[in-house]
Formats: sequence, structure tokens, C-alpha cells
Amino acid sequence: MDEIQKKVDEDWKQKVEKEKQVPKEEGKFVPPEPDFKFFITTLALQASIALGHMVNPETQKTQKEPAQAKFIIDTLGMLQEKTKGNLSPEETTLLENLLYELRLAYLAPEKGEDTPRA
Repeated sequence: MDEIQKKVDEDWKQKVEKEKQVPKEEGKFVPPEPDFKFFITTLALQASIALGHMVNPETQKTQKEPAQAKFIIDTLGMLQEKTKGNLSPEETTLLENLLYELRLAYLAPEKGEDTPRA
């Protein structure tokens, strides 16, 4: 079976090294290094806010937005499908666990309801 050759751009490594050498200014926001676990955890946090499980940091209120929560959960599910076989075991487990918890929370009946949300 022929192996598919992937073209890898090695210039990004040099650019990253140059960026690391630039002095950081005090008081300015320094973003964290890009990381898949951080990315999916951030999406899960947004879904938790939309489910009303956490206070929205912008409004300082708990708000339920089920359509937004469903969109974010579905987006995480799409990421799971598209990245299958390309994640570390730790990333795979984290994504599976986040999706399980979020889907369970989304489907849980609201207080006073008899049936789960579909």
C-alpha cells in the first residue's frame, strides 16, 4: 500500500523561536500557547455557560440558552469525528469525557419537567 506523503511546513518552528525571543511588555495580555485540550475545554466551558450551569462572565448572570449549548456540543462532536485517529490518548479521553458530560447535562430534564430534553 502506498504511503501518503504529507508536506510539512518547517518554517513555523523558526517563527515561533523568533517570537519567543521578543521581550514581553508588562501589563499586556500574553495568550497561552495553542493547545487542543485548552481549545476543547474552552468550548465545553461555553457550553456549560449556555446550559446555565455557570455564571456568564460578561453579564454576571446565569442564563439558559439551549440552542447555543446544542450548537457547541454538536461542534465538539464534529471535532471528535474529524480528528479521530489524530489525537493523543489524553486528548481523546478528555474530548470523550467532555462530550459525555455535556450531552448528559443537555438531555437532563429541567426542574419541574417529567421528560428529558430531546
